Amino acid sequence: MLTAEGCRQRRLDLWQRLDPPPEHDYLLLCDPIHLMYLANFWVDPISLGAGFPGYLLVRKDGHAKLLHDNRMPKSVAQAHVEERRPVPWYDGQSPGKGPRQLALLETVNPTRAGLRFHDRPGEIYAGTLIHTVADMRRQKYADELDLLRRIMRITEAGHAWARANVRAGMTELDVYSGVCAACIRAAGLPVIVYGDFAVCPGPERRGGPPTDRVLEPGDMMILDYSVVLGQYRSDFTNTLVVGKEPTPDQDRLYRLCLEAMAAGEKELRAGAACLTVYQAVRDAFDKHGMAEHFPHHAGHGLGLTHPEAPFIVRQATETLRAGDVVTLEPGLYVAGIGGIRIEHNYLITEGGFDRLSNHTIALR
Repeated sequence: MLTAEGCRQRRLDLWQRLDPPPEHDYLLLCDPIHLMYLANFWVDPISLGAGFPGYLLVRKDGHAKLLHDNRMPKSVAQAHVEERRPVPWYDGQSPGKGPRQLALLETVNPTRAGLRFHDRPGEIYAGTLIHTVADMRRQKYADELDLLRRIMRITEAGHAWARANVRAGMTELDVYSGVCAACIRAAGLPVIVYGDFAVCPGPERRGGPPTDRVLEPGDMMILDYSVVLGQYRSDFTNTLVVGKEPTPDQDRLYRLCLEAMAAGEKELRAGAACLTVYQAVRDAFDKHGMAEHFPHHAGHGLGLTHPEAPFIVRQATETLRAGDVVTLEPGLYVAGIGGIRIEHNYLITEGGFDRLSNHTIALR
């Protein structure tokens, strides 16, 4: 997970970046993304505490105080703060003390001097703080990258299981269950796995959650999924031809996607325009007369949310920065042949990139 040193440095950096600087002494934060980013506070989603974050009070000197109710899961013990105050809400013997969030908030008394809300929509200063944190999140700190690399290894285990086990007669849900189990074994703890586990016959179905659809020999199955741990996530893809060797047409789509990915990779570096990266991917398809079969983005940023800035799209306006973590995901969807999407994750550097995902991309 994130480190105490990294969280404290981000809190200090946040105060330095706020413009204009706040006149008061505290920031009071409740957005779950901000609490993870600044304090490693995350609520295990596979628990009764899911959906109920805490409150974080951050001083200018980086000191942080966390308030959370007494029914939270063990994951909250990993928060990196100088003070912690569990607030009694429900003891199993008497009714809970109103809505959980209000039970916490009443202990803060936010109307007192020197304290305001700052990351709730509609509150004074909210927009400035939210945009500042979002901008900070693009350039990943060392502890964030360590966590993302761990998640990548977990995700790779799911892809390896799929290549070894997917066969005709299974359902999409069977594949999802197997991938989930492989990721959980690799993580050593429960993790969330979500994304596309879908047979793709062509442009009419480019993805989607798993169903009870039975896999047939020759189906093209897209495995485009994320593993979530501590709210951070991966997002990389392979497409498998089920139960038989790929046809020449399927193999051609695969090779064109590899060519498009390589073209995009040549443009990945700090200072490159996202539009340039997108156009490189699209041009690789266009020179073979296939651009019309590439209908979506060429990639996007990744971290605490999915997708997030920067966006590698047809009307891109952003520029890549050192520290960005991004995807490249070329895809083609052709009626009568099928659909394919492949994807890697990258850390952008001054001179190029460091590829973070190392799964095998292959149709079989």
